[in-house]
Order: sequence, then structure tokens, then C-alpha cells
Amino acid sequence: MSLFRLTRNPETEPLVRGDGLYLRPAVAADYSGWAHLRAESRNFLTPWEPTWPEDDLTRAAFRRRLRRQVEDMTRDESFTFLIFDAVTDALLGGLTLGGIRRGVSQAATLGYWMGAAHAGKGRMTRAVSAATRYGFSTLRLHRVEAACLPENVASMTLLEHNGFKREGLARAYLKIDGAWRDHVLYALLEHEAPRGF
Repeated sequence: MSLFRLTRNPETEPLVRGDGLYLRPAVAADYSGWAHLRAESRNFLTPWEPTWPEDDLTRAAFRRRLRRQVEDMTRDESFTFLIFDAVTDALLGGLTLGGIRRGVSQAATLGYWMGAAHAGKGRMTRAVSAATRYGFSTLRLHRVEAACLPENVASMTLLEHNGFKREGLARAYLKIDGAWRDHVLYALLEHEAPRGF
């Protein structure tokens, strides 16, 4: 790991710009918009996410998220972003390049969520494109991995549109909505990433 990675300040991380949107780390002022979007999208998101803690949408829980975000970025372990519309600055969702493995791997795992009102409009496809470009160029990753439930056709389509290749099925891979669920595994290698998307 380079000295640059150990001494970077997450508060000064640049925006990740995409087609009609941008990504940036969350800040304290994002709490109200984030909590509102997550609350109104709860039924939409629940089938695809781990069980939410009882205090998940509280200000205290959000402050813990912010502390963990800074710690993870400082240690070069995970980069978490909120996604915003470039014209209106409306919060659309979130995205993480996490579980970063350096050394011989140079890999990360991609996770994402979109607010219910913004889903199905191609925005997450564009956000994933911007995030993977950031991962390969700025974070110097070689591989970005993702996993989704076999019935999540929208997520599989999104990943494939961004050049991800299906690599297999992981049994009881993640605990989603209270149950251990199989996941379809995908990965994108640096040289496979679509250019100019």
C-alpha cells in the first residue's frame, strides 16, 4: 500500500462525475435527505438488502456511518458515495466500492442502492459506470466484483450493460432480508471496462 493511500484525507476526495450525475462521500448535512429517501424506499429496498437495524434511520446511526466512512477511506478499505442528479442535486441513491484487497488482488466489491422514485431510469447504470472508472483509474483496481440475487433481473442487466461478466453462483452467500441467500457472481476487469460510457 502506498504512503499516499495512508495519508489521504477523505474529506477532500474529489467528486466522481458521471453522465447526468455525480458521486461524493456523505456529509452530516445529507442526513435529512438520506433518511427521507431510505424511509420512502423501504419496501422497495427490503427484499434486496440485509435486515435494517431498528435505529437505522436515526441521526445517531447516520453519524456512525459517517465515522466508519472516514475510517474506511483513510485505511483504503472502502469508498462509499451518495449519488446525486447533476442538474437538481437531488439525492438518488448510494454506492460502495468496498472490501478492497490490495497486493496481488487489487480488487473491490461493488454494492449499490437506488431510491424507489429514481429506479428504472438508467441512473444506477450510469453511476456504476462512473464508479468503476474511478475504481480503475483513481483507486488503481484490477477487478471489481458484484453479486446479486438470481431473481434480481434489473441488477443483472445493469451489471452486464456495464461489461460485467457472470462468473458463477455462490450458495448462501449473503444474509439478505433475514435469510442466507444464493447470489449470482459478476466481475469486471480493468481492460474489459467499456470506454466512454
